[in-house]
Amino acid sequence: MSTRRMRVVKYRGSIHGTNEYPFLIGERGISVMPVTSMRLAHAVSSQRVSSGIPRLDQMLGGKGFYRGSSVLVSGSPGSGKTSVGAHFAEAACRRGERCVIFAYEESASQVIRNMRSLGLDLAPWVQQGLLEIHATRPTLYGLEMHLVTMHDLVEQFRPAVVVVDPISNLTLRSDDLELKPTLMRLIDSLKTRHVTTLFTSLTAGGANLEESQVGVSSLMDTWLLLRNIENNGEKTRTFYILKSRGMAHSNQVREFVMTGQGVDLLDVYVGGGSVLTGTARVAQEARERAATALRQREHALNLRRLARKRKAIEAQIAALQADVEAEEEEIKSSVAEEAVQGQTAAAGRRKMSQLRGGGRS
Repeated sequence: MSTRRMRVVKYRGSIHGTNEYPFLIGERGISVMPVTSMRLAHAVSSQRVSSGIPRLDQMLGGKGFYRGSSVLVSGSPGSGKTSVGAHFAEAACRRGERCVIFAYEESASQVIRNMRSLGLDLAPWVQQGLLEIHATRPTLYGLEMHLVTMHDLVEQFRPAVVVVDPISNLTLRSDDLELKPTLMRLIDSLKTRHVTTLFTSLTAGGANLEESQVGVSSLMDTWLLLRNIENNGEKTRTFYILKSRGMAHSNQVREFVMTGQGVDLLDVYVGGGSVLTGTARVAQEARERAATALRQREHALNLRRLARKRKAIEAQIAALQADVEAEEEEIKSSVAEEAVQGQTAAAGRRKMSQLRGGGRS
C-alpha cells in the first residue's frame, strides 16, 4: 500500500487551501491523512478526568488529567505501563465514555485476561460497546498506514479516551525520523477532537532513564515515569511525575505495586540518603513500629513510676496532715484545760474573799 498526495486545484465558489495532503487507498477507500497544525490553535479544557488510580489523582492535585491532554507513561519492560493504561481506559468506561485501546504487543483477549489479574474486567465494557481494543502487529503497516488506521477508527468510534500501547513498537528503529512527525500529527488530530490520550513507551535504558525511547516527551502535557529497581535480591517498581503542564502536582517518589484489587502507589521510606522499597521498606517500617512500641512501653513504665511516687507523696502528706491535726487537738485540749483551771482558780479566790469578809463581821 503506497502513499500518494493530493492537492485541491480548483473548487468554484469556495475558498480552499493549496497545500498537498497525503492520502492512502485502503480497505475503506481513500483516507486523507491529517496534517500537523503549525499554529497550535486547538482549544483546551479545564475539565479534569480521573486516571483510574486514586493515589495518582491525588498526586495530580486530587483531580486527574486535563481532558483533551496527551499523557506519556514511560518505563522499562515489565514496569507496569500497560496496567496504568488499562486503569485509565476502565475509568473512562465507568464514566460512560467510549475508549479505544491500540495494542501492539498483546491480542485483545490477552489484554482482557491479563488485566483480570489486577481486578480489572474489561470484557463487559467491550460487550456494552464502550471499549474497542484494536490489536495488530506493529510491522503490519507502515507508520503512515498506522496513522490512517488510528484516524479512521477514532473518526468512526468517536471515543473520549484513547490508549496507545506502546508507541515505541510502531517502528523497529529507535532512530526512525518519521516517527516523531507521525505522532505529532496524531496528537494534533486527537487534541482537535478533545480526546484524552495516554501513550506508553519504553525508556531508552542506560544511565539516563528519563528519556523516552522515541523522543516524544516534549509533545506530552503529562509525563509519568516507572522504574524497576533491583535491591536486596528483589525487583520493585517506583513511580513519579516528571511533569504535568498547567497544574500543581506531587514531586514525590511512590512505590508502584500491583495487587488483585488494582495498582496502588505507596509511600516509600526516605531516610539516611536512600529510598527503600519492597521488603526493605517493610522491614524498616517493622523496625520503626518495634521502636515505637518500645518507646510506648517505656512511657507507660515511667507513668506508672510517677503514679507510685505520687501516691507515696500523697501518703506522706496524709500522715503529716494527721500529725498536724493530732497536735492541733492536743493544743486545743490543753488550752481548754487551762481555761477551766483558770476559771476554777478565779472561783476559789472569790469564795475565799467572801469567807474572809464574812469573818470580820
